[in-house]
Formats: sequence, C-alpha cells, structure tokens
Amino acid sequence: MTGSYLVTGSAGFIGAQVVQSLLAGGNSVTGVDNLCDAYDVGLKRWRLAQLETSKGWTFHQADVCGEDQIKNLFNTPFDAVIHLAARAGVRPSVENPGQFLKDNLSSTLNLLELCREYGTCKFVLASSSSLYGSCQSPPYNEEASTDRPLSPYAASKKAAELMCYSYHHLHKIDVSVLRYFTVYGPAGRPDMSLFRFVQWISEGRKVVLYGDGSQSRDFTYVGDIVCGTIAALKPLGYEIINLGSDEPVMLMDAINLVEELVGKKAYLEHQPRHIADVMTSHADITKASKLLGWRPQTSFREGVSQLVSWYFENREWAKDVRTSTD
Repeated sequence: MTGSYLVTGSAGFIGAQVVQSLLAGGNSVTGVDNLCDAYDVGLKRWRLAQLETSKGWTFHQADVCGEDQIKNLFNTPFDAVIHLAARAGVRPSVENPGQFLKDNLSSTLNLLELCREYGTCKFVLASSSSLYGSCQSPPYNEEASTDRPLSPYAASKKAAELMCYSYHHLHKIDVSVLRYFTVYGPAGRPDMSLFRFVQWISEGRKVVLYGDGSQSRDFTYVGDIVCGTIAALKPLGYEIINLGSDEPVMLMDAINLVEELVGKKAYLEHQPRHIADVMTSHADITKASKLLGWRPQTSFREGVSQLVSWYFENREWAKDVRTSTD
C-alpha cells in the first residue's frame, strides 16, 4: 500500500536517498530543505537534481524551524513525517551551540506540533550514536545511559528524543527514534571522514587525522540506513532503535582501504584528537533485527568501493566540493 510522506532534510545525504526509495515504491513525497551552507550547497543541489523529474515528488525550500514556513504543507494529509533535517557535527557544535539547539530541537518541536494539530500519527526522528558518549562499554544498546553527552550536538539530539516522547505520551503520536551510526556512501556528507579521505587521497592532498588513527567507527552504508528508516515507518508506539553495522573499523584501516581502492598513498597530517570526539562507536543492533527485521547487507569494502566509484564518476566537480577543513 502506498502513502504520502513529508521528508525534511530532503536534499541531505540520507534524506535524498530515503526520498528516492519511497518514490520507487510508488509513494508521494513532499520534501523540505532550507539548503543551508553548513556544508557545500552544490552537493545538495546535485542530489535534488537526481530527483527533479520523479513522479510523485514535490520540493519546497523552507526552514522547518519556522512553523509558518511549513504549516500550509500539512493541508494535504501525510501518513508520516520523516524528520531528517538537522544541524550535524560534533566539533562545529562546540563552536556554535545555539545554532544546534535551534536547528535540532526547535525544528522537532514545530513538526510535532503540526503533527498534533493536523492528525499525522507517525513520526520518525533521525538521532545519533553521539548520544552514547564515552562512558559506556561497547557495543551500545538502547538501554545504555545517554545522560552525559560530550557535545552540544549530542545534547540537542537527546533533547529532541525527549520531546518526541512527551508528544507520544500526551498526544499518542507513534514515534520511531533512529540512532544512526557514522553513515557513509556515494554523495555523502563532505564533512565526514570517508568522503574527505577519498577526495584528499585521490587529489594528493594532505589527509588531516585527529588522533593517531586507532579510534574506531561503526561505519554504516547509506543504502542500509535507508532500508532501516523505511522499515521504521511501521507502528511501534515509542521506540529508540540503533541502526549500525555492528562491525567497527579503525580509522587507519579505513585510510588503508581507500589507498588501495584509489591506488594512491595518503599524506597524513596528525592533529590532536578533539575533546568532544569519542574513541569508539559500536552499535548493538539486536533491537533493530527484532522489531524491524533489519540487518545491514553491505560490507565495508563494498560500501567504500561504491563511494570511490561515485567519486570518480563525478570527479570533475566532486574534487572541488568544500570539506570542513578547506
């Protein structure tokens, strides 16, 4: 059965591919994105260009933090809101915490209020593995404490989760909170490590590495994340669910794989590890398997190969995409 969905952050890395998957299933999708310059807007416009001729697709450039900008969209009923719009990044949130609180909490509150007012009964929130901080023993399960976030970004996502619970309790909105673990893949975020590694190594630029490279990340391929996000549209009440690979990879091992696939050596520049960075991330995905029937299908080598292939297919412009340390 097909439906009608609102996807926020629809020009984003995950958002654009969620839209594409929903449209492929015959659904109608309304996308919202403010096209902010938190990272290279050209990449966001490229993603939107891949969707522009799709049947059932409508896009609005608007800020979900402003209720008046999006309220009229709810005149057409939605089966669910998939809230992927966010201000992301651990280190930038330390420099500008107020912006992160506004973008990540106020936007969630606005959308929940509109769901309440217009009777939209399903809400999917993109959250983050950053909530687990460094005081847990990996792998992290959803019952682990998230009361000591290491960054304003993580704190803002925690606040959004709590707001969702309040609206579930008070107004019976069915909520799936998805804690994503280090998503990567083609057309990914250029402020994330794997996009930067591929670009920098391919173009012979220095590879800035914070710490000694022994820290590990639960890299999760975007296609698997999309499948989990759509699976979470089912009625669940209120659930927090990890979506990760359950196979952490050391950053130096990731760099070595990119070197192999690109065919060039990396020129490393080590800088101190940031105080807000965690040493490791590792998802316990038992709950996702049980509730959603979901497990990742893409190996790290296969996923990085897809990213490298996309980069070289689009190298003419992708080599100039702005990364966070440019």
